[in-house]
Amino acid sequence: MTETPAPLVARGLTKRFDDVVALDGLDLTLGAGELLALVGPSGCGKSTLLRSIAGLVALDSGTLRLAGDLVDDGTRRLPPERRSIGLVFQEHALFPHLTVRDNVGFGIRDLSRSEAAARVGELLELVSLGPYGERFPHELSGGERQRVALARALAPRPALMLFDEPFASLDRNLRLALRHDVIAALRATGTPAVFVTHDQDEALAIGDRIAVMRAGRILQLATPAQVFHAPHDHFVAAFMGSASFLPVRVTEAGPTTVLGTVELIDLAPQNAEVMVRPDDVRFEPGDHGAVVVESAEYHGTGWTVTVRHELGETVRCHASHLDPPTIGERGAVQLVTGHRQLVLPRPAEGSDHLP
Repeated sequence: MTETPAPLVARGLTKRFDDVVALDGLDLTLGAGELLALVGPSGCGKSTLLRSIAGLVALDSGTLRLAGDLVDDGTRRLPPERRSIGLVFQEHALFPHLTVRDNVGFGIRDLSRSEAAARVGELLELVSLGPYGERFPHELSGGERQRVALARALAPRPALMLFDEPFASLDRNLRLALRHDVIAALRATGTPAVFVTHDQDEALAIGDRIAVMRAGRILQLATPAQVFHAPHDHFVAAFMGSASFLPVRVTEAGPTTVLGTVELIDLAPQNAEVMVRPDDVRFEPGDHGAVVVESAEYHGTGWTVTVRHELGETVRCHASHLDPPTIGERGAVQLVTGHRQLVLPRPAEGSDHLP
């Protein structure tokens, strides 16, 4: 039996803009029905990668295949309209003079009038806009216009969907609701998708996998849990959320941090550091503790507390909402049962390792 080609296979993608290397030998494969989140700091190449896949930016070298078909190899390039790709950007780009129904049906080809009308009706129901078909874009909210943009992109049954910061202009509650509905629509149609986002929380919520980019390369490609709790290096750890980085000391008990002993594998203590997330560590008030509360942030379900250890290390940790911390309060920090300290290579002195 012939194996179905992957929706997207990129090998050695390279793109320069004058002296700027936007893509630097990048490799990527997208699985059937997979949702991939691309994250990274501004200028890392994530939007260039998305636009290269769409055919809006020509590659300098490398190969890009969509569903097995070669669409760009640096010399030959298939135009965007022949790539079976749906695009949704932050700007909705709807036709203001067309109704919602006509906007959604604009890209449908090779269907009879009745079949096209049925397809549009199906999509309007899918994005919860069934009663809105005769309205015009100016009569819709921002979230509703983004739903129309999604329905229009899905209408021709694309083999791949691309999203470039699609929720960035929406307020938080609307963004969360629309994100949920967009993911549900993609799951319902089995459509693979690539999302570009600068929001780490959004990437963790959307992606079956996350690709963390920097300087035109993918530093880590893994599941959300792996990227968050087992980052490859200091940069990924720091970029994907709040983290504390602790030095390793050598004691009679072995390599240790202020949170206890650690196991070093193929790393000397001076070349290692330890990462913990705030949810890995708990603060327990106590007059004889070794840490002092420097700051505290309330999040409704609990507190994120920054404490300074008497040895000089700063640790961010969690505290129960039932025990509000007080600035200057003493206490102790300890690992939550089942959580661990992650050993990482220490960045080279003076390296630009932070986002």
